[in-house]
Amino acid sequence: MHQISLKVGPAAFRIASSWRQPLDQLTRLYQAYPTANIENADFTVRLEPEKPWRKLIRPSVHIGGDFWLPDAAPLPLAQSLLAAEMGMNLQMALGWRRHLLLHASSVEKDGKALLMTGLSGSGKSTLSAMLAERGWRFMGDEFALLCLESGNITPFPRLISLKNEAIKAMQDVVPADRFGPEMRDTPKGDIRHLVPPQNAISGMDDPAKPALLLFPRFGYAPELRDMGQAEIFVRLTQASTNYVALGEAGFRALTKFVDQVPTQAMDYQSTDQAEELIESLWSKLL
Repeated sequence: MHQISLKVGPAAFRIASSWRQPLDQLTRLYQAYPTANIENADFTVRLEPEKPWRKLIRPSVHIGGDFWLPDAAPLPLAQSLLAAEMGMNLQMALGWRRHLLLHASSVEKDGKALLMTGLSGSGKSTLSAMLAERGWRFMGDEFALLCLESGNITPFPRLISLKNEAIKAMQDVVPADRFGPEMRDTPKGDIRHLVPPQNAISGMDDPAKPALLLFPRFGYAPELRDMGQAEIFVRLTQASTNYVALGEAGFRALTKFVDQVPTQAMDYQSTDQAEELIESLWSKLL
């Protein structure tokens, strides 16, 4: 099998594939990232045909590795980059124990981190990508890594996964050479990956103190609402893939986070509205 290695934040991946295509795409998009020692990688992702003949006849990519889901459906070869990204997500979600993982995007300004979490379609990926083009440092899209001891957010600036209408919105403000191929009609709709700005990659070893948590909701009149700590705690446990596995350490880290980090629910109808609300909240923290 063909293979490459790469390092994103604290995690090192070995990615092996029966086809060159996904590895060539990954190599181009992750060219500014450091490589990892393949022998000492934290995780292995394997992209291979479910049956030998499916390598050449109607090629389909099965996602395997150190952790895998037995019922996961294979993807067509045209979506092999998505398969690789999903494989890395899966390894982190099921195998990472050094931090509390929150399904959230995060950006940094003034040494402090803004986190955004919510249901699919809430716009957190689009907002973090747009803020990264407007003076913030992008820290992560899929996972926010909460340090169990310090409570800081450790960057994990993978490619930004843009979906459907967000693709066109970001194409209007980002150079074409930072985009991966557009993949249509995936299980999540149309998807195109975006390489974060260079400062996200060069600063991916620099943690930030969490200063604000938002639960954005797209498509509603702009409004900010307070939330009770019990609701925040429950929703964050639901947004974590390893909270239960971490046991008492995860409970302590999340309790401290909820106690110390201001949180708001945010409704908005455009990225400009959201940015105005965010900047207003942020100015009050300084």
